[in-house]
Amino acid sequence: MSLPAIVGPAPPVPPAVINRDAAGRATIRAVRVRTPPRIDGVLDDAAYAEAPHFSGFIQAEPLEGQPATQRTDVWLLYDDEHLYVTARCWEEHPDRIVANEMRRDSFNIFSANDAFGFALDTFYDRRNAVTFTINAIGGKIDGQATDERQFNGDFNTVWDVRTGRFDGGWTVEVAMPFRSLRYRPGRGQIWGFNARRFTPWKNETSFLVPIPASRLNFGLVSMSLAATVVDLEVPGAARNLEIKPFVTSSVSFDNVVRPAVSNDLDADVGLDLKYGVTQGLTADLTVNTDFAQVEADEQQVNLTRFSLFFPEKREFFLENRGTFDFGAAAVGAMGGGGEVPNLFYSRRIGLQQGTVVPIEVGGRLTGRVGRYSLGALNIQSADDETLGARRTNFTVARLKRDVLRRSSIGALVTYRSLRETGPGSNTVFGVDGAFAFHDNLVINTYWATTRTPGVAGDDTSYRGQFDYNADRYGLQAERLVVGDKFNPEIGFVRRDNMQRNYAQARFSPRPASIAAIRRFWFSTSLTHVQDGAGVLETREVESEFRIEMQNSDRLSVAYANTHEFLPRPFRIAANVTLPVGGYDFQEGRASYTFGTHRRVSGTVAVERGSFYGGARTSFSVGQGRMEVSPRFSLQPTFSVNWVTVPQGDFTTRLAGTRVTFTMTPLMFVSALVQYNASANVLASNVRLRWEYQPGSELFVVYNDQRDTRVRGFPELANRALIVKINRLWRV
Repeated sequence: MSLPAIVGPAPPVPPAVINRDAAGRATIRAVRVRTPPRIDGVLDDAAYAEAPHFSGFIQAEPLEGQPATQRTDVWLLYDDEHLYVTARCWEEHPDRIVANEMRRDSFNIFSANDAFGFALDTFYDRRNAVTFTINAIGGKIDGQATDERQFNGDFNTVWDVRTGRFDGGWTVEVAMPFRSLRYRPGRGQIWGFNARRFTPWKNETSFLVPIPASRLNFGLVSMSLAATVVDLEVPGAARNLEIKPFVTSSVSFDNVVRPAVSNDLDADVGLDLKYGVTQGLTADLTVNTDFAQVEADEQQVNLTRFSLFFPEKREFFLENRGTFDFGAAAVGAMGGGGEVPNLFYSRRIGLQQGTVVPIEVGGRLTGRVGRYSLGALNIQSADDETLGARRTNFTVARLKRDVLRRSSIGALVTYRSLRETGPGSNTVFGVDGAFAFHDNLVINTYWATTRTPGVAGDDTSYRGQFDYNADRYGLQAERLVVGDKFNPEIGFVRRDNMQRNYAQARFSPRPASIAAIRRFWFSTSLTHVQDGAGVLETREVESEFRIEMQNSDRLSVAYANTHEFLPRPFRIAANVTLPVGGYDFQEGRASYTFGTHRRVSGTVAVERGSFYGGARTSFSVGQGRMEVSPRFSLQPTFSVNWVTVPQGDFTTRLAGTRVTFTMTPLMFVSALVQYNASANVLASNVRLRWEYQPGSELFVVYNDQRDTRVRGFPELANRALIVKINRLWRV
């Protein structure tokens, strides 16, 4: 296979390993080593003396374009089986290193700890990447990025990492098996590479190449700006088969179902297979799928008349999830649940009304072929008489082509053989495009339609969005239409029968004369929603003023003026129903966010204003975290709403905490305890996860739900103890 043309300066001449041009773009030479380094966090191997390192990181914040204040030395080495990425992170104040998270895939590793991360564009398409981030005590998080904007932090692969300390800072060594990556055919490779360093005590983020502050949040995956890696050779084509059988056993009690279940024993086996069809395409097969190890959903309070969105947490649906994203409606931790419909919402498969429906078998094919990304998925669910669920086939097909420098066009088809409610099947067709220009301008658009037997007319949806998102100025405009009978039954539609116009303007200067403040933020937005007949349902004008401190704290004050029309009675609480009619209300909000690097962090918010002819006052603590030690932390949440309306008064309370104890970066225990006064439920979910060898895991899960309506100690409704073990073999 011919190698792609290099974007950037010419390759460095040995023994040099990096060459930069006047704009800061870089080309790096990977170095083959005869003796691989020991992965122990101690950089005393001969390879580090023989191979030069590269450095010269550049700030994105607080001083865009200036050299990083803390030096970072990086080695990029390889042998026949592994890519080695090593960093020596110098620190002028080692006592200020923040390292308080060891749990794998915790976003705190990326955003709140001293961290080194790198991204690999293995297809050198300058837009997609896999990322790996490590903190100073070995906590790690890996992920996938699609089109430089959509990030999937739930992606997991097999890689080895160790960290260490020295007098002037800390070190990290990574051994990445080539078998854990997908790339172009051929032994000789050209890849994209970027690296990131975050220093919490200075709230400083720097990258190997210049990254604009406006792209800070996606700076690591801005592969169109990344460095180029040359002189890299990978193993020749070979079988790439992963076999992962599992065994699960459980004992359960359920006092809600009839007849009641007491100490019901169960056991099962299943199998997951992964096969590299080509170096760019991967096939996955799951048989008798079990998701018992998945953590519980975090409960939410809903004071709107629209459905709540809960993110997908099941591993089979998470890998390569970005391939199936449609119309820029991301469904991961960084998006989802907004007004834009999701045509493929995987929680509609294997779950019905929050209860598990058995999955018999499923298959998936994802990857890249040249400039095309493709994904195909087929799942067969089983009958469940208790839920009234019928045996159903789910099919999803996605094709997307790269165009221009950072743009794409694509199509998506979904099919459900039996509808969840009603007779017949359901099919969805959609085409979309994302067009990125320069560094800050993106235009998103899509058109989609649904086909359901016996349902005709007003079954389309379309969107056009203009988004200019520079560091100092921002402007967004959108037109979104969702038909009254638009019904993607493997999707999520929060609000149908609407025509939505939206506009937002932002001004966010960085005051050089105020040392404690990094940025001011002024924004105002207008939302105007009509139903299909042109009747005004929602109009909202919202303004926000925010101060972002140099220490990462934030102060925010916002005001909203809202008109809401209820076309039908709305039961907002158990004993309160709001009548049909139009309502005008105003609300103010103030919040303060304590930076995530602190031992105690989170957002404290207060809201007060009129509400559906009455008043509402709320107090909440969100995204809280209390560090007891680097191994032990609590993440409390709390919200209370006091509502007074002419139809009656009510109060909602939601409280919970996640308690995590991490023994090693590969073993942790986490307990999520939640109390929801509106639902009269006290729920607990306790999970032990131990990766006893790379890719192989043991889970022990305890679930407990209690009814708080009874006097005295809450009455047990159901509970279960589940043990699951899997084992990964690579052939």
